[in-house]
Amino acid sequence: MKVMYWSDYACPYCYIGETHLKKAIENLNLGDQVDVEMLAFELDPTASKEYTGATVDRFARKYGLSLQGAQERIDGISEMGRAAGLDFHYAETRYTNTFDAHRLTKLAQRKDAHLADRLQEHLYKAYFSEGLELADHAVLTRIATQEGMDEGEVKQLLESDQYADEVRLDEREAQRYGVQGVPYFVVGNKYAIPGALPVESMERVLKNVLDEEAKAAESAVQGMACTADGCHFEG
Repeated sequence: MKVMYWSDYACPYCYIGETHLKKAIENLNLGDQVDVEMLAFELDPTASKEYTGATVDRFARKYGLSLQGAQERIDGISEMGRAAGLDFHYAETRYTNTFDAHRLTKLAQRKDAHLADRLQEHLYKAYFSEGLELADHAVLTRIATQEGMDEGEVKQLLESDQYADEVRLDEREAQRYGVQGVPYFVVGNKYAIPGALPVESMERVLKNVLDEEAKAAESAVQGMACTADGCHFEG
């Protein structure tokens, strides 16, 4: 079963939702039956490549909140992250452009799914737990090499526009699916889930898709076929 999800590394609900998905897969013992692929989605393609100010100030401006109101909302989101078992410090994040982080992810995905998964987790953690800037090429290079990627290859990618088209393709696909916000999950090409679900809800979705696939396989009609023993028709 395939699970695709659009995500941005600067999205707190994406980190939480992805964590809930993995927990649901683990709880159902489906690790060898579910193929998860992250797709690129930039919340703000125009975001600066330089850190421009505190998260609380950005929140207040963006949502028309007082600083106190913005801080309360940020603290609430951080509590949700910690409830998911994450070392979550949303107030301390340093918001920058994520395009290069998505390009780096594409390189890892082309190499190995397990490598890509480790890199994605490290990038989320770098942003939400360690307060690092994901537009910083030194940060991206260090994270990638720590996960086993070749330093020269990573630097070459970051200094070029390699995998830019692949990131843009993901974003065009998001438009085709009508994605307005992230995370946005598509499970088994059957269920579209906008937003982060609780673990229990995600488990139910996965079970439903698996049950439907099993029933479809059982009810599949066999057509005409020939074997070494002759030709027959079953249906």
